[in-house]
Amino acid sequence: MEHTTFSKLIAGVMTWGSWGKNLNTSDMENLIQVCLENGLSSFDHADIYGGYSTESAFGTALKQSGIDRKKIQLITKCGIQYQCENRPNQIKHYDYSKDYIIWSVETSLKNLQTDYLDLLLLHRPSPLMHPEEIAEAIHRLKTEGKILDFGVSNFTASQTDLIQSAIKVNYNQIQFSATHLQPMLDGSLDYMQTQNIRPMAWNPLGSVFKRDDLQAQRVLSVVNKLAVKYETAPDLILLSWILKHPAGILPVCGTANPKRIKQLIKATEIDLELQDWFSIWVESTGNKVP
Repeated sequence: MEHTTFSKLIAGVMTWGSWGKNLNTSDMENLIQVCLENGLSSFDHADIYGGYSTESAFGTALKQSGIDRKKIQLITKCGIQYQCENRPNQIKHYDYSKDYIIWSVETSLKNLQTDYLDLLLLHRPSPLMHPEEIAEAIHRLKTEGKILDFGVSNFTASQTDLIQSAIKVNYNQIQFSATHLQPMLDGSLDYMQTQNIRPMAWNPLGSVFKRDDLQAQRVLSVVNKLAVKYETAPDLILLSWILKHPAGILPVCGTANPKRIKQLIKATEIDLELQDWFSIWVESTGNKVP
């Protein structure tokens, strides 16, 4: 089966709402337009973002924008039952029952004011997952045209195999960056390549601009030098490092800054030289390659 086509960089909307910038409808509409005009046609949601409020805010802005639905791709996630004023949960937990998955998707469709999702992801793995029950829900949603494609998020290879015992998984959204190398070293990305599972990467800039530890300092130092060499910005070097991986990773970029969004797509034009790519890996680990 062919994968759904998404933009090479995906706009992550987690911080657009009350968990971040708290954009009003007009500002959110403008940001959607800026993304679309600058090569980011795919938008990554989760039902829990903003305490189950960001999807609805985005949907209102999308409707107001008048953008043709066929020109964008909408991704969302379900399964986390979050504790907030919008849900009567006594404890944060996961729910992957057939009825809940279907209800969650139908709720997301209403909030996003659309008839279908381009991709549904199971947000985080649960010890109580029944693959056959999940498959029943996904088959029904696909048959009814409510979702076009299916995947997981933050799943290990064995957890993905469990789901794939009942239904094909086409995507896995994982944490991956130049400062979070584990998926490249523990077999996760190898597994996805052999299984024809397309990886997406959340937090693709890692801790480089967030922490001032030795790893971040080392990586930032080499990235700054490469930014001068390639006549670009340091964050674009970090994105190009991910894009060079043969698994075809799709970075999910979480900025809500229009100026930065206008620059992001330039990362797809950077082809890091082999030794430059390895120089970032070496500085991340603090050691020569084995």
